[in-house]
Amino acid sequence: MRKYEVMYIIRPDIEQEAVQAAVDKFQGIISNGGGEITNHDVTKRCLAYEIKKFRDGSFVLVNFTAEPAVVTELERIMKISDEVIRYLITNDVA
Repeated sequence: MRKYEVMYIIRPDIEQEAVQAAVDKFQGIISNGGGEITNHDVTKRCLAYEIKKFRDGSFVLVNFTAEPAVVTELERIMKISDEVIRYLITNDVA
């Protein structure tokens, strides 16, 4: 298994329950694929520049270990998810 880090931004115009549901959905993809979440952090911040006409959002940072197939599935789901404004998945070398 490899170490990964995913950072994604959730739209600010959805309810807190929907934010938590989205976070749980993405964590479930990692857990159901045999991955293990090592760190999880959710914060609300202003964006440096406007993205899709939004000026702020809920930033979610997740460190996890998983197989590459889990990362592919996570990326596929994030692409089609309406809640996510932007995302980035990287290998965690630290």
